Amino acid sequence: MNNSPHFAIQVTDLTVAYKEKPVLWDVDLEVPDGILMAIVGPNGAGKTTLIKAILGLIEPAAGQVLIQGAPYKEQRHLVGYVPQRGSVDWDFPTTVIDVVMMGRYGALGWFKRPGKSERRAAMEALAKVGMATFAERQISQLSGGQQQRVFLARALVQDASIYFMDEPFQGVDAVTERAIIVLLQELRASGKTVVVVHHDLQTVPDYFDWVMLINVRRVASGPVQEVFTDENLRLAYGGRVAFLRER
Repeated sequence: MNNSPHFAIQVTDLTVAYKEKPVLWDVDLEVPDGILMAIVGPNGAGKTTLIKAILGLIEPAAGQVLIQGAPYKEQRHLVGYVPQRGSVDWDFPTTVIDVVMMGRYGALGWFKRPGKSERRAAMEALAKVGMATFAERQISQLSGGQQQRVFLARALVQDASIYFMDEPFQGVDAVTERAIIVLLQELRASGKTVVVVHHDLQTVPDYFDWVMLINVRRVASGPVQEVFTDENLRLAYGGRVAFLRER
């Protein structure tokens, strides 16, 4: 692989192991700028692990990750991350607006208090996800779909150029799912790169233009119309594919 900066993300020979057992094995991935990409594969395939390894949250056993041609540590300011909703303590006593303003801490540094411009950016992001009227609400009072929208707003105020989202559609209602995909497509239209861990195979062709199929190893990645085939799905899911794709 060359280090051409027109790739938003380059992963080379990435291996991650837990207690000697490989969770990701020798994964290569090149993600061009300005695409909306799904990462799909069966449970235990390493989808979340891949994102966390790219973001430096998990130490790989081997391999290299470049963001816009440079190591992640140097490019952190370019990246926004929406983890799984279940990984957060939603009983923590804080308001919606405060959660969203946390997305600005990377730009501010931890010791500078958010000011009017940060609050304005947070309110604009909440308006984009239809949650402006909930700004002063405690996060514990929100539904699952509302919590997910707040998470997205927090990522939006980072004004990143590359977004990683881990199962943003999980456990949300149809209205929220529609709102989220419209937002992701708007991000792509404005030149952002969006990488989404996704579990619903039926919506992949409708929602995404690129896809990566993974099951510990990379099965295939590229434009949806090229790589989202029955053959590749069988390789990723081990033959249990017919029922997954019925429309």
